[in-house]
Amino acid sequence: MAEQLTALADDRALLGRTSTAERVSDILRSRIADGYFPPGTRLSEDGIGGALGVSRNTLREAFRLLTHERLLVHELNRGVFVRVLTVEDVEDIYRTRSLVECAVVRGLGEPPYRLDGVAAAVAEGERASAENDWKALGTANIHFHRELVALAGSERTDELMRSVFAELRLAFHVVDDPRRLHEPYLARNHRILQALQSGDKREAERLLETYLADSLERMVEVYRRRVAP
Repeated sequence: MAEQLTALADDRALLGRTSTAERVSDILRSRIADGYFPPGTRLSEDGIGGALGVSRNTLREAFRLLTHERLLVHELNRGVFVRVLTVEDVEDIYRTRSLVECAVVRGLGEPPYRLDGVAAAVAEGERASAENDWKALGTANIHFHRELVALAGSERTDELMRSVFAELRLAFHVVDDPRRLHEPYLARNHRILQALQSGDKREAERLLETYLADSLERMVEVYRRRVAP
């Protein structure tokens, strides 16, 4: 927990002069999405509040917001914990992803598309793979899909999917071989990018639909083996 709190202290500057529960929840959501707080982690009010320099009441409101987003769970007389997902949660996450991500690609207008963010996420994944940093590759994969969603130009869709991708990160923590999970999708990310660069959104949607179906099958297989009773 000490390492996580040190990283949170670095985020303190993001709060500025108007510290709010929403901004605190944004920081914690991002940290959960980046894997700083694995499922089952107990979140210390004193430690996190001190790291961010916010009041107990502000932090509790942030916890409440993230509990509503299904990222945290409050256990009576025990405290607040990062949520541990079920197989049903994983299936629902991918159902939502398929509905939203494929619809975004399908709804793109005429090319060329603004793909700088998508291309940057692919490059981020390539760097992580070259460094054998499989956790970072998982983060890059999430960034790739976040940038795909951003092509819609919708703040509401971005906000919806931020919490979905944060939940997805929780699911990744049960995987005992992150390289096997994430590495095959780097090449698939590149193919989707190439299809979009060529203006072929139909092919990009087809690749994405297959990608998500295969990823769901793999994640459910892992979850049933590691989590289900």
